Amino acid sequence: MLGGYAHKLARIDLSTGQVEYFAPDPKDLEMYVGGRGLGVKYVYENGPKVDPLGPENLLCIMNGPLSGTRAKMSGRLAVVTKSPLTGTVTDSHMGGWTAAKLKWAGFDGLLIKGASEKPVYLLVKDGEVSIHDASDLWGKTTHEVHRILRERHGEEADVMAIGPAGENLVRFANWINNDERAAGRGGTGAVAGSKKLKAIVVVGKQDRMPQPKDPELWREADRLASATINDPKNVTAPKKGGLSLYGTNVLMNITNVMGALPTFNAQRTCIEGAEKISGEYIREHRLIKDNTCHACPVACKKMVEVHVDGKTIRFESYEYESAWALGAHAGHTDTDWTGYAIYLCNAYGMDTIEAGNAIAVLMEATEKGYYQGADGLRFGDKEGEVRVLEAIAFRRGVGNMLAEGPARFAKAIGHPEISLEVKGQSIPAYDPRGLKGMGIAYATSNRGACHLRAYTPASEILGVPYKTDPLAWQGKGELTKLFQDLSAFTDSLDLCKFSQFAEGPEEYAKQLAAYWGRPVTPEEILRIGERIYNLERHYNNLAGWAEGSDYLPQRFLQEPSDCAGSKGQLTELDLMLEEYYRARGWERGVVPPAKLQELGILPQAAD
Repeated sequence: MLGGYAHKLARIDLSTGQVEYFAPDPKDLEMYVGGRGLGVKYVYENGPKVDPLGPENLLCIMNGPLSGTRAKMSGRLAVVTKSPLTGTVTDSHMGGWTAAKLKWAGFDGLLIKGASEKPVYLLVKDGEVSIHDASDLWGKTTHEVHRILRERHGEEADVMAIGPAGENLVRFANWINNDERAAGRGGTGAVAGSKKLKAIVVVGKQDRMPQPKDPELWREADRLASATINDPKNVTAPKKGGLSLYGTNVLMNITNVMGALPTFNAQRTCIEGAEKISGEYIREHRLIKDNTCHACPVACKKMVEVHVDGKTIRFESYEYESAWALGAHAGHTDTDWTGYAIYLCNAYGMDTIEAGNAIAVLMEATEKGYYQGADGLRFGDKEGEVRVLEAIAFRRGVGNMLAEGPARFAKAIGHPEISLEVKGQSIPAYDPRGLKGMGIAYATSNRGACHLRAYTPASEILGVPYKTDPLAWQGKGELTKLFQDLSAFTDSLDLCKFSQFAEGPEEYAKQLAAYWGRPVTPEEILRIGERIYNLERHYNNLAGWAEGSDYLPQRFLQEPSDCAGSKGQLTELDLMLEEYYRARGWERGVVPPAKLQELGILPQAAD
């Protein structure tokens, strides 16, 4: 058997209360690896026409072969399902220790279907899954649930939970674990809420950590990976690199200067005072301590403390995307109120990116007279922002409309153009007028607008794997395909996305080969990534996202950037799409049968 796996999955039917166990198909492991890839395979087999919030939708909690091992940055798991926000297949990843403990508890994943009549939580321990009453937990915040369940099952237990937003089927509700790591995007928490699944408790001991099948090769692979991660020239270098010192928020000042920070709902591409919500400022003025996830020397997590209305609040972390979404995008750079908004999103269990976009869309709609309700907002209204976030979580007033997602809200008020979305999911913190690669990456992302399907700023800002001009569109289609395929593979291992700032196909191939116990080449891992990405796209095609579904908001195509660094720039989407489709072998966003057969997704046609 291939190494790195527990070789055990649980199939849980919440409608009947039945739990069954089975081993993953060895062929599926070779083709889709685990994590994101294997989860997508199971969601695909479950069918693309299911209602995302219906009992037939499949919710997968998946590990990869390197999750919970000695591999650096291997503390990730994937939550894979059909998204209630977009109607696409989606996967969202969570750091901390949940993934490791799930592997140590004896599982490669949990496949959850059906819907309970009453609130429940799952306990995963000693190779078994049991279903428990969660009626006393329903209505509580994620932080309250973490505390109660750790008191009940021991401090060694790891807990991932949904908050009131998930219970109320907010379409961008998420999962939060007790390290305040989020499986953030795509509404996976709403899927759990529709199933009345409040939490998953995992108890696992490190003595069950999988060991590499080829210890000698592992020593070589680990040395190679460690050398690249620790290299002082890389952003990952422990206690030296920007990611280690400042966390993900290392980029706030950089993108602002580049004119690549969408602000005021992307009506501008920079904002005065961005330094007040930057990683540098937070480290100097608000940092309490550096925390880390399983097997990670980088320690990008930052425990911070903010002060609002006489209250002192501690939380992890003041992330770049979150600080942008709930600060600059909403037209303010207040350090403490932005932090408080982040904290509330974590407590209520909402994606900070989508929540921030919802706030920004409401603000633009209010200022332009598109929305005239008494609960409207204007840019810079920090207190009002917090009030509306609570309204979203509990579906009160305008919050009930925004809980459907910014795209649906904007359409409902007759102005879909002010929602900065692709396939129904809103943009993160990079303006594609100042970072052209993000334009084609957003447009072609299988889960809707996303920076993590293909993190082109690695090339455009950091020069990884090679430096490209952020304002040039040429070559960005091919670059995006490379990043998409590599990310699909690393998300299946499941390693932290930030490992890509240092490692590449050679390092990943050696580590997997050492655990699998058979040779793996860099070419093979890119082929696996390509297969996963094409399977996702094929699913989306079958679900209704066909020709013409790779687009950008018109603001990026028609309204030039107004800030230094990118002044006057627009996004040349059509030119990049042509290059991208040529590299992919797709027909205007649709995967042709020949490509599916070539990758082994569909059987070869008979002669």
